[in-house]
Amino acid sequence: MLSYKELLNNVQAFIFDVDGVLTNGMVTIFPDGELVRNMNIKDGYALKCAIDAGFPVCIISGGNSKGVKKRLEGLGVTEIYLGVHNKIEKYNEILEKHKLNPAHIVYMGDDIPDYPVMELVGVACAPQDAAPQIKTIAKYVSPIKGGEGCVRDIIEQVLRVQGKWSDTFNAKFD
Repeated sequence: MLSYKELLNNVQAFIFDVDGVLTNGMVTIFPDGELVRNMNIKDGYALKCAIDAGFPVCIISGGNSKGVKKRLEGLGVTEIYLGVHNKIEKYNEILEKHKLNPAHIVYMGDDIPDYPVMELVGVACAPQDAAPQIKTIAKYVSPIKGGEGCVRDIIEQVLRVQGKWSDTFNAKFD
């Protein structure tokens, strides 16, 4: 059986959940009912670097936040699927669209709705504070919590292993 580091050589795409992965899973609720999430700048930088390196970067989330969508679009993410309750269906669409082999996909999730997709991908990952069931099936559990840089952690590892990471990237993003 290959170690997760060996699997990173073949990664061709990234898929991420939002709440609990790109955010810490906490929301601030304003009096008008608007939910505000915090996202890590270093995760954003890494997403942009992955896109600039030619990787498809996709988001599949049950949440539906205009702010999250705007932030991700500003980083160049074009495949943002929010309000998705059947993640397998959307995952299969992504596979078909990009002609991907499931073994070559990183998926990072943190909770039970991510479980079905994580069972199918080659490199299932989780933040340090993911649900215990998710950590059990993850090939890699980041030492970093959701919303605190776990996305940067896995993207940087993949790009480094593949010789596509530079400590002097000139990525441009908002």
